[in-house]
Amino acid sequence: MNKNKLSIILAMLCITLFTYNYTFSQVVNDNNDQPFTVVEVMPQFAGGNDSLSSFLSNNLKYPILAREDGTQGTVYVTFVVTKNGNVSSIKILRGIGSGCDEEVIRVLKLMPKWKPGKQNGENVNVQFNLPIKFTLPEDNIEIKEKKK
Repeated sequence: MNKNKLSIILAMLCITLFTYNYTFSQVVNDNNDQPFTVVEVMPQFAGGNDSLSSFLSNNLKYPILAREDGTQGTVYVTFVVTKNGNVSSIKILRGIGSGCDEEVIRVLKLMPKWKPGKQNGENVNVQFNLPIKFTLPEDNIEIKEKKK
């Protein structure tokens, strides 16, 4: 076997082992306080995704500054659903500013308990990521453009 083929095979083997180790470390979590990122049963908002969407739309208020500035986009937020279903450790991963990031944090703090995630039949802490979209109605965009 020539050296190039052997180098490629060794590189692929290293990548495979690294990927396996990374994946395995995401599933096995000996420290009960550290949140999992992947579990057998992911956390679920009470009533499911439709109820989550309804909760967000009923509680999110478009910030005045964002409306005046014409700010639109998606706020990406991460949080932990604890083993007892509470939402904690809320952090903005990527925000859009103009008060939208703070509004997302405010509303997530209002969330009722979730159905916790499970690993090996036990409730565990799970990190959850959520995109929240802010979109202005067309008439507000037109008004903003006329002001310029």
